[in-house]
Amino acid sequence: MNKRPLIALTAGDPAGIGPEIVLAALRDEGVARAMRIVVVGPDALRPQDVRLFKLDSDTDSIERNGWIDSGEHGAWKIGLAQRSAGASALASLRIGHELALARRVDALVTAPVSKEALHMAGEKVEGQTELLGRWCGVTRFEMMALAGKLCVMLLTRHMPLKRALSLVTTDSVLDRLLLLDESLKRFGVASPKLALAGLNPHAGEGGILGTEDEEFLRPAVERARSQGLTVDGPISPDTVFLAASRGKFDGVLALYHDQAFIPIKLLAEDGGVTVIAGLPYLRVSPVHGTAFDIAGKGRASPANLIGALHRAADWARVAKALHS
Repeated sequence: MNKRPLIALTAGDPAGIGPEIVLAALRDEGVARAMRIVVVGPDALRPQDVRLFKLDSDTDSIERNGWIDSGEHGAWKIGLAQRSAGASALASLRIGHELALARRVDALVTAPVSKEALHMAGEKVEGQTELLGRWCGVTRFEMMALAGKLCVMLLTRHMPLKRALSLVTTDSVLDRLLLLDESLKRFGVASPKLALAGLNPHAGEGGILGTEDEEFLRPAVERARSQGLTVDGPISPDTVFLAASRGKFDGVLALYHDQAFIPIKLLAEDGGVTVIAGLPYLRVSPVHGTAFDIAGKGRASPANLIGALHRAADWARVAKALHS
């Protein structure tokens, strides 16, 4: 049996940078040494030297890379959100999901999609995270983002800030701390050291700058500790991410989208990735979007996607070792 992990890689929105960075990743020798790849996308994008496989083919026979046709969904124009491109992205994602769910691949890596195009194609979702959670039939799942040593899980994702703050409760925070701990152990961290980001400046400064940190967050930390977790917090948001990026914590729970992604994107350069905790399979994605403004111009860097592929392959090997 081939010991290199087999990764399913979706082409993403064909009107964005996904196809060009996917093709660059297929040509990368470091990727070839570390893993095998089966791309899922429209056959029109497939290079002639990449073998076409049927969906029911023996994917384990792939030696370096292969391609599964996701079907044609009409013409698309590069650099624009449009229904046909959204339909194509959905079809690729669905097949990648089915391969991962059936354990026919070791992990799923997804190139960027356009939420606007997904909506045009009839899927009115926040993004791939929510869609994959629904297809997997799970209700307890969450996005994690990583850049260097910094690992952040989100309590809330893509929603207005007012609504996100209304969802900050002791129970919701406790549940995500437990999920973060479980996920880090799955990735090989035996005894995770966690931190909870505060909600208010200076984590409320003892109630002077807001009572939510003491009223909702501290009880969640105390309950998490009573269940055996190692957790500090709530810690002032202006210091906790820097401390974690220097290795003090294995994971930080952030309370809303921008609280997590501002530090992640500042530190990521070309190496930031997201992973979905709580799915029955491993899914990894680069942190950037479709970049319609540079799509098709030869300026898109594949470094972030290549980093996501290496993360997926490394974690797949860890998962096999833990379950062997």
